[in-house]
Parts: sequence; structure tokens; C-alpha cells
Amino acid sequence: MFYQLYEMNHAAMAPFRAAAELTRLAYRNPINPLSYSAVGRSVAAVLEVFERVTRRYGKPAFNLPETTVDGKAVAVTEKVVGSKPFCNLLHFERALPAAHAADPKILIVAPMSGHYATLLRGTVEALLPSADVYITDWIDARMVPLTEGNFDLNDYIDYVIDIIHHLGPQTNVVAVCQPSVPVLAAVARMEAENDPLAPASMTLMGGPIDTRINPTAVNELAKNKPIEWFEDNVIMTVPWPQPGFMRPVYPGFLQLSGFMSMNLDRHMIAHKDFYLHLVKNDGEPAEKHRDFYDEYLAVMDLTAEFYLQTVEEVFIKHALPKGELLHRGKRVDTGAIRNVALLTVEGENDDISGVGQTRAAQTICTNIPDEKRMHYMQPDVGHYGVFNGSRFRREIAPRIIAFAREHSAIAARPGIKRIIKGGKSA
Repeated sequence: MFYQLYEMNHAAMAPFRAAAELTRLAYRNPINPLSYSAVGRSVAAVLEVFERVTRRYGKPAFNLPETTVDGKAVAVTEKVVGSKPFCNLLHFERALPAAHAADPKILIVAPMSGHYATLLRGTVEALLPSADVYITDWIDARMVPLTEGNFDLNDYIDYVIDIIHHLGPQTNVVAVCQPSVPVLAAVARMEAENDPLAPASMTLMGGPIDTRINPTAVNELAKNKPIEWFEDNVIMTVPWPQPGFMRPVYPGFLQLSGFMSMNLDRHMIAHKDFYLHLVKNDGEPAEKHRDFYDEYLAVMDLTAEFYLQTVEEVFIKHALPKGELLHRGKRVDTGAIRNVALLTVEGENDDISGVGQTRAAQTICTNIPDEKRMHYMQPDVGHYGVFNGSRFRREIAPRIIAFAREHSAIAARPGIKRIIKGGKSA
């Protein structure tokens, strides 16, 4: 019922948003003398803030038409190269010259934790000049009909394995945040089955491998509430007339309220500053605010079964680091990983996945040789900075590329073993 009330409230606000936008345009029209006054700009600024905080944000576009390779601009074409009910596989195909040497093939597994895969636009953009990039584009659960069945953590692991099979040998997997657990589980299952298509390397970034280490506010919430509390308080059914009508989900708008409440003062200050920039007619910072919140406020629903299983297995039971996680009835044995290289990346100020939680993968993957493992902790960045921003582009992305390039070469020539330089060994 709460989801239906949310939808009704959003629909009821539509006329007010439309009126606000029309009035704003009138006050911003250059033929209106008031548009040149402080009063006119103030009115337009208030109306824009109102319209933006009450709208529903749709899925953004990646909008990466080109990249730079070897100092030259090359066109990039975004293609769907695989499709399942809950995920599309996107390929950012670069128009490379025939003489260009092969770059490492990188699969970015985007988080299914509320935001769309486009949250990783900066990640893709930073890797494109030096890698052949693919990404999992998860589909909003409210858009998937009930006839497509359920989607839980087991299905997530299956999807990762299927995509790696689809991409073929020498794939390098990069998991950002939440998918670190299912990606590690998928690789462990592939290695346990002696799968010849197991990836050359996996990079786990800011992921909750073991949330008992340096627990954050997110971890504490999960630890202090029984799973029944989550079932009763955050699971709702998709209302009509959405394609996923009657599907039980963890709604995006609830997730967004949780995101916002963690740093509410920061968001309030950001919107106040946005208003002041509009009044001062200071276009560049105002546009940066729009770009950030167009992405940040665009959220998607998660299937109830995936969300609840993830909360229980990852945050309450800590099943993976304890060696108790099951996939289709079979134990996930991280000790089975022997051939896949492992890079773990953390941010010094991460308030979502505390320092040490991702590095725990180095401890539980006991049989990876030392020359195939590396850990890097980036100073002065929070959770978002682990996969985006200037420090990611300057410090982290080059390490991911170097690691993937080195271990793709090793996978192609099993007799050669070389140690990656420039990072901290685990």
C-alpha cells in the first residue's frame, strides 16, 4: 500500500511541477526584463529546485560517443551483445585501427544496489582508452513481468558465470561494491569445476567481502535487525500499471531515502549552494550539480528475494568468509581459486565498505599464488572515489589496466609468471 501511496503522491504533484517549470521558463526568458534582476533569478532558482526535488529521475544514458586511444580520438558504439530478463550486457565497441594491439578484455560487474549501471560512467570512461570494456546493465525489477520468474543471489552468480562464458577466455572481471561477493563466489564455483573459461583476473573494489571488519553504519543496521524486520518494513509489491505489477521488490525510492539520510546535511547544503549559484547566474557549478543529482537520484527497484538473501547471507550471517555460502546447494569454496589473479582495492575514507572488508578476499582465497595477488588502498577517497573521480582516473584505473594486461598475458602463456609492480602486495 505504501508503494501505491508514493505513486499517487507523485502523480498528484505532476501539475505543480508542470506549473513550476512553465513559470521558471518565463522568468528565465531573455525577453522578460525580470530575468535580468536578482528577484527574477531568485524566483526561477526556487522553482527549479522545487521541480528537481519532486521529479522522478529516469535511467540516464552512458553518453560516451568517443574515447582517446594512442593520442587519437576514436568513435565508441554502445551495443547490447547479450540479454537476459534482469540484465543486458553492454559492449563499448571502439573503432580501432587494424594495427592496434589487442587490449585486455574487461567485464565490469555493476552493483545491483539501487542505482543504474550508468553510475559507473566514469569507471567505463577511464578504462576505455586502454581496454575492451563490457558492463552488466541491470534492469529495474519494476519493469520485469512476474512471468519472467524470480531473481535471487543464486541467479546473480549464474548470470556472472554465463556472461563470462559468453565473453570467452582471458576475460578480466571488475566488481564494484556489492557484486564483489557474487563475483568471488562465481569465480570460486568456476575454479572448483575446473572451468577452462574462468577469468584471467578479478578486481574487487570497495566490496563487502567480510563486514565484520570495521563495520559501517550500513553494516550495523543489518546486524542489529532480524531478517523478518526487513521483510516487514522494506518489501513492497510493484503497483499497477507497471510491467512488474505485483512483483515483490525493495523499492528504489526507499533505497534513495536511505542514501540521502546517511548524509542529509551534505545534500541540504548542496541544494542551498545550487540555489545560490542559480541566483548568481554561475553556470558551471550549477551544471555540475545537475549532472551529479541526475545520476544520484535515478534509482531502480530490486527483487525482494535478491535483496533479502543478500542482507541475510552477506551482512547477517557473513556466509562467504565463514565458508558457509551455498550456490545451488553446493558450498562456495574460495580455496578452490588457484589460477585467477586477484586485485583488491579500497578507499581510505570509505563509509559504505569499511577498510579491510574488501582486502578480506586476500585472506580467504588461500591458494592464489603470491605473484597473482595484489592489494591497493587509495588514500583520501570515500566509497564513490574508489571507482570514480580524479584519483580513480590517476591512481586506480592504471593499476586495474596493468593488472589485467599482465595476467591476461599470463593466462595466454601459462608457463610465464611475472609480478605486477606498483601496488601493495597482500
